[in-house]
Amino acid sequence: MSRVNIRQQTKKLSFLQNVRVIYKYKVSEANDMSKVAVITDSNSGITQKQAEELGIRVIPMPFFINGEVFYEDINLSQEEFYKKLEEGADISTSQPSIGDILDLWDKTLKEYDEIVHIPMSSGLSGSCETAMMLANDYEGKVFVVDNQRISVTQRMSVLDAIDMADEGMSGKEIKEYLEDTKMQSSIYITLDTLKYLKKGGRITPAAAALGTFLKLKPVLQIQGEKLDAYAKARTLKQAKTIMTEAIMDDFVTRFNDTKEAESMNIAVAYSGTADECEIFKDELQKLFPEHDIMMDPLSLSVSCHIGPGAVAVACAKKRK
Repeated sequence: MSRVNIRQQTKKLSFLQNVRVIYKYKVSEANDMSKVAVITDSNSGITQKQAEELGIRVIPMPFFINGEVFYEDINLSQEEFYKKLEEGADISTSQPSIGDILDLWDKTLKEYDEIVHIPMSSGLSGSCETAMMLANDYEGKVFVVDNQRISVTQRMSVLDAIDMADEGMSGKEIKEYLEDTKMQSSIYITLDTLKYLKKGGRITPAAAALGTFLKLKPVLQIQGEKLDAYAKARTLKQAKTIMTEAIMDDFVTRFNDTKEAESMNIAVAYSGTADECEIFKDELQKLFPEHDIMMDPLSLSVSCHIGPGAVAVACAKKRK
């Protein structure tokens, strides 16, 4: 199938293909096999089905729920996760097993010369550090990227990596680019409840009780390594205004762009149901009419700590 035909097909498929035109190499149909394979984890929000469409591999993140292990998008769907969360199940995140990582790398290197592995931010999980340690035994064939991103911005990095691999860049070059540009992204999130921040020990029970009494909606930010407090709002409308102003300020002060964000990718995300996020997306689309604003669920590793009802806006600088 020609690249032109694939471009035409992407107009009818999911937003992932609309964001990046991906040439999907099929070894059975052609010998023009891509040299560099891209691997990420489900913290990126990329599903197994989407990974197959993109020609990449996605490691499912494990969750312990009431002592039983589940794997994101394998035997744990978004709907099942939130049902268990709201039922009060004991849920904790974990790292992929070393065996699962090594098995996937070994299998992938039978088809590809190099691997670019993009895990979630090293500041939010130990999985990046573990993968870097394991890559030392692969003699320069596996490049683990400490990209300092998660969820929708991690997804943007994966899509950039696919493009760079398609253009013929080496694993080393892709890793260097993604790490050089790792701080060129922002996520702002507003929460519907303080319950899960309290449960995870991120705020004290007294602060949670006071915030709930005052009906405060915290706005959090992710810029690199940590999930940090940014502001407090009394209503969702006010929280959305705070997030919009914050990200527009980032366009100018952090990314040297205009308020129209000509050099930025913009996305919105949510936990639980998408209703409020769809409204937020429409509001942002009016502010940035030249952008194709993406919308996706937040990864479960983020949602585990913030609960359902969250709405987020994110951006990352486009590749030049």
